[in-house]
Amino acid sequence: MDLNTIGRIALIIGIVIAVLGGILMLLARIPFFANLGSLPGDIRIEGQGFTCLVPIVSMILISVILTVVLNIVIRLINRP
Repeated sequence: MDLNTIGRIALIIGIVIAVLGGILMLLARIPFFANLGSLPGDIRIEGQGFTCLVPIVSMILISVILTVVLNIVIRLINRP
């Protein structure tokens, strides 16, 4: 690969990351998404100068939502 191709790939990756960051900033304003990580069942361990957050319930909820959305999209794409 030449430097021109690598530069284009790096530029595209940067634009994708910037767009994803903007979407995440917008989602943080929605109350449902702002509460992720602090749902009942999420483990939070706090000590002196130390915090460990294990969002088990939040990860399960996001997984279920993404599974349903992706299944709907795939079924719409594969319609005869």
